[in-house]
Amino acid sequence: MNIVIVGATGNVGRKTLEVLEKKELSIDNLYLVASSKSAGKKMTFKGKELEVSDLESFDFSKVKIAFFAAGGKISEKFALKAAKDCFVIDNSSFFRMDPDVPLIVPQVNPNHLNNIKKNIIANPNCSTAQLVIVLKPLHDLFKIKRVVVSTYQSVSGGGKAPMDELIEQTKSILQGKNVVSKNFTKQIAFNAIPHIDVFSDDGYTKEELKMTNETKKILDNKIDLTATCVRLPITVSHSESVNLEFEKHFSLEEVREALNNFEGCKVIDERKDGGYSTPLEAEGKEETFISRIRVDKSIKNGLNLWIVSDNLLRGAALNAIEIAETLIKNNYYGK
Repeated sequence: MNIVIVGATGNVGRKTLEVLEKKELSIDNLYLVASSKSAGKKMTFKGKELEVSDLESFDFSKVKIAFFAAGGKISEKFALKAAKDCFVIDNSSFFRMDPDVPLIVPQVNPNHLNNIKKNIIANPNCSTAQLVIVLKPLHDLFKIKRVVVSTYQSVSGGGKAPMDELIEQTKSILQGKNVVSKNFTKQIAFNAIPHIDVFSDDGYTKEELKMTNETKKILDNKIDLTATCVRLPITVSHSESVNLEFEKHFSLEEVREALNNFEGCKVIDERKDGGYSTPLEAEGKEETFISRIRVDKSIKNGLNLWIVSDNLLRGAALNAIEIAETLIKNNYYGK
């Protein structure tokens, strides 16, 4: 099995390399590619030094699976070309709503892999990925009618440059210097920005619409969902405050049991100081953590949850690799 990571030097690319090192995929040759400015750089995989190649000249016929982790413009330009020779697992938003491209979270909708038509599988938005893995077991039991979600997202969701800027701004403020925002619409250090991605005509941002549309495609088109997405001065991990309305009656015991027994979920819900998960504890962990589980007394069959997950890991690299594992396990790549 030969594999390539496109965008290997970026946040998600480096995390993909890190996760692959821990996984037991049988890899004969691993190729790392990126833009021409990164070509020639050296990266380490399982004790071996690998040189980054130029994407423009890479031959995709050498690989079975290509992880694309370089953004929508690169996927638009190269993914279809690559898909003529291999399976593409794309982390960008470019193909997510394409009806001929399955949008996959393996724990939630692996059956959608039966609908591969272009040899491309899309990875959902990181905030969607951690949400649907929690919604799935609850939807199966109690049938979700409506979701209201507010996200509190780390700057790493925007890439390495926003992470560097948060650190630079924080240092500047602590030193009494003026702050100039480059990657954000306003100062991010010691602040909260209720704006991720561009605005649509109806006032929602693209990030909020991604959560709505992707959840429907992955889980159930009949679910109503509304989102507010906020960027916080946190380096890694996204948090979500989630309000659910079910069709059926539930008990908190049933909710906790269903979540704890679902792959990828872990309940940390003690009603005491510190009895919940935060972004710091989620960083570097594969699970999506669920806390603050309580009945919403304002509506019938209502539930409130707090969800935290490492966006670079669970929301991007790990999900992409689990897609690859599912392809291999079910021999999709041989079809």
